[in-house]
Amino acid sequence: MDDSSAPLFNQMRALGQRARKAARAVASASGAQRTAALKAMAFHLRARKDDILAANARDVAAAKEKGLAESFIDRLLLNAARLEAVAAGVETVAAIADPVGAAIDEWTRPNGLRIARVRTPIGVIGMIFESRPNVAADAAALALRAGNAIILRGGSDSAESVRAIGAALQDALRDAGLSEDAVQIVQSTDRAAVGMMLEGLGGAIDVIVPRGGKSLVARVQAEARVPVFAHLEGVNHTYVHAAADPQKAVDIVVNAKMRRVSVCGATEKLLIDRAVLEQMLPPIAKALEARGCELRGGPEAQRVHPMKRATTEDWSAEYLAPVLAIRAVSDIDEAIAVIGLYGSQHTDAIVTEDKAAAEKFLREVDSAIVLHNASTQFADGGEFGFGGEIGIATGRLHARGPVGAEQLTTFKYIVRGEGQIRP
Repeated sequence: MDDSSAPLFNQMRALGQRARKAARAVASASGAQRTAALKAMAFHLRARKDDILAANARDVAAAKEKGLAESFIDRLLLNAARLEAVAAGVETVAAIADPVGAAIDEWTRPNGLRIARVRTPIGVIGMIFESRPNVAADAAALALRAGNAIILRGGSDSAESVRAIGAALQDALRDAGLSEDAVQIVQSTDRAAVGMMLEGLGGAIDVIVPRGGKSLVARVQAEARVPVFAHLEGVNHTYVHAAADPQKAVDIVVNAKMRRVSVCGATEKLLIDRAVLEQMLPPIAKALEARGCELRGGPEAQRVHPMKRATTEDWSAEYLAPVLAIRAVSDIDEAIAVIGLYGSQHTDAIVTEDKAAAEKFLREVDSAIVLHNASTQFADGGEFGFGGEIGIATGRLHARGPVGAEQLTTFKYIVRGEGQIRP
């Protein structure tokens, strides 16, 4: 560390120490007090509406001056309706059951010891995200619901918006009698601050959650010295089985691809059984093209419906755009093999009326979320009833799939005895 980075290093270490202290206080608070804080967060987001929207307008103006893409500016933009949706989302989190102290399992041993596995907060969450300023409120609400403190580092392009949202959240914590250090905003836009968070701020951070593009997530996964909840890509497949209902296939595929093309749950690849390719592909392709989707396919798909030839790179690409790659497969075993080879273990779906085929797919596809007769766009914590999500995790340890409040807890064992000693 050179002398020029020492002030930032000291600032970040102090921030981490405050978060650790606040985490202990939030964990020991009652569920009712955390609920009151969440309701106050929603109130203050609305009360500070003018300040937040003014800050966001400055961020948006700066982004336009830099010539950033319209899709980026749309993600950055807050308006009255979007801010109200953020506040309503926090209220939804306030309404879900407080997970802290909930018993996951309980049993009694032959010697009379009563053992319970109960949920406890993780501690301090480090959240690194990019353009969407609403993530600050969403993540803070879920962290608090689970009894954690959180350190939020947004992208430089949303810095003013995130600071304004953070001020509202800290007002709420004070109203509820909780430490405002339970939600802290990294004020510096220096990229070195991210590196310091990835190192754990001297043991202060217990887990890192990245939310953003592939380059950000890749950096976090490569450099983090603390556990990470993340997914790198959403290379998601929808498989139309030979026993699929034709109308369901059209409706599900179009929604899975085109409802929102830029979300991580969007379908990027379509697999169709050869036995029904000529029957199923044309109506699906026409419906997609009517919505402005570009199709790319192998020779069999091209023979059935005109489209661009898919390249080798297409089978593993995450487009996040109105582009879909289409491939014919022999049967469910080949479909599962293709998903295993090219997928990212995020979200994959089968469309079929054959229950045995559906169960085989659900059992053998090793993804965080596997669906039968439903759109991959349901890969969302809110749709799972979690009240929201801090992100999607595709790892195998601790959290997998949408990371909501419950997934932001760990557990401990509580053992109650009546004087038992071990022989």
